Amino acid sequence: MELEPEEDEKPGSPAQMLAKRAKKARKQYGGTGLALRALGTKLGFPHSYLARVESGEQLPSLALAETMDDFYETDGLFTDLLALTLAVSAETPKWGHKVLEAEKRAGRIQTFNSSVVPGLLQTEAYTTALYTESMPGKDAENITLQVAKRAHRRAVLDSAVPPLYWAIMDEAALRRPVGGAAVMADQIRHILKMTETKSNVQVQVLPFSRGVHPLLGGSLSLLTLRDGATFAYVESFASGVSVESPADVLELATLLDIARSKALDSGESVSLFREYLKEYEDAE
Repeated sequence: MELEPEEDEKPGSPAQMLAKRAKKARKQYGGTGLALRALGTKLGFPHSYLARVESGEQLPSLALAETMDDFYETDGLFTDLLALTLAVSAETPKWGHKVLEAEKRAGRIQTFNSSVVPGLLQTEAYTTALYTESMPGKDAENITLQVAKRAHRRAVLDSAVPPLYWAIMDEAALRRPVGGAAVMADQIRHILKMTETKSNVQVQVLPFSRGVHPLLGGSLSLLTLRDGATFAYVESFASGVSVESPADVLELATLLDIARSKALDSGESVSLFREYLKEYEDAE
């Protein structure tokens, strides 16, 4: 399917081009076009999701981009635009580039976060609310890019050979209502589903009742690659650093072990998740 540009169409960012082309493809389909609900039925995606993609409020997932290319016979247009959109986004801090690459090659990822839900466990709505509140001055398109990048990072847990993902989160991440009660309820349901359906995902909660621990106020990730090499990544506020010295990695691993020893076991963590889930559901 050839998508002819309109006479008044002006060049924009890759994200804007993707949204415009998605809308144009639907309106030109079959010569008469399709309604969003009809398109949603044909593609197997909610029409509300497609509407957000066409308006530029949300980027399509890779699965949707590939489905659109197949349906419209656009020879990879939408997957290419999606890849370009993510590639030109330069918001990932330099200190985070290594960890993003290592996640794809890791055999084991251990992480602790003291204030929010760990990134690879976040739902899209939670990530959106988190970025909207924590990135003052950023426009909607910029936030959309960050949410999409986080979503694509999560794909590592669904890969053919996924890493063991062992997350410890402070109870503060459950108590803080990012995005409101409905978003939090959905976020907790997502974590429970991940732990119930994926044997490679383990999640523990470090409750307030266990007192202080050595990782208050920041986050720590230990990534072990499939060749056995391990490095640490420490992040706090608006800075972060990769740590590769064996002695320093060992020291940080010890701190993570101490935090893990204070955390609830898997069954106890599930019980606490369900307590918070009921609380947020009652507040909806």
